[in-house]
Amino acid sequence: MKRTIKTLTAASVVAAIVGGGVVYFGVFNVGADDPHSQPVHSLLSIARDRSIEVRSRDIEVPDLTDEALIRAGAGNYNAMCIGCHLAPGVAQTELSKSLYPAPPNLSSLGVDGNPAAAFWIIKHGIKSTGMPAWGKSMADPYIWGMVAFLQQLPGMDAQGYRALAASSGGHQHGGGETKMHNHEGQHDEQKDATSGHRHDVGGTEELAEVDVHHGDTSGAHAPAPSAAQPKTHTHADGKEHTHAQ
Repeated sequence: MKRTIKTLTAASVVAAIVGGGVVYFGVFNVGADDPHSQPVHSLLSIARDRSIEVRSRDIEVPDLTDEALIRAGAGNYNAMCIGCHLAPGVAQTELSKSLYPAPPNLSSLGVDGNPAAAFWIIKHGIKSTGMPAWGKSMADPYIWGMVAFLQQLPGMDAQGYRALAASSGGHQHGGGETKMHNHEGQHDEQKDATSGHRHDVGGTEELAEVDVHHGDTSGAHAPAPSAAQPKTHTHADGKEHTHAQ
């Protein structure tokens, strides 16, 4: 028995030293362009799904068929979510292609058969995924509106989606709204084509003649500074003397 305890203790010490070395020497690559290994990905996915399941199982789901609720959810989704989670007729965006883990395409997934879990995720977010905790600024009824809309989303085509979003009240959720996370219309192809924000086919070079996406509406380069002017000063004897710059 003592030998077993000693063996387990030694193994724990070795594991702690190895783990500390991995952390200290930066062995683990935290870059979003380097995916997890399959075992790590599976472990994290299971931990995430179980955490959400446990915390959402007692949530009471209201009636999600109310048209006004669905319409309100459409406006908020269109304003806040399409940049990551897309919509019918919306192709992949810079955000959806660049985040890791990749955000799910909710235009095909919807609530995935579990509206209570969808509510919990929208309200509380998920650590280290880019999914915000919208409950910090959005009241529960507005979150349920988004859940109600998501439940209908997989059955919509692009025209139906646009019509429903246009008929909604737009971005509203009871306070805390800002323009910072409003993606409404941001990824419309025609607007993007005229915004000046472009990438080449390989995605390696950005041209920004008029980069509206990043707030630069000045056009070309800043104007060159004006030519330096000569300076004139007066000596104690009253004579003026001019220096060239």
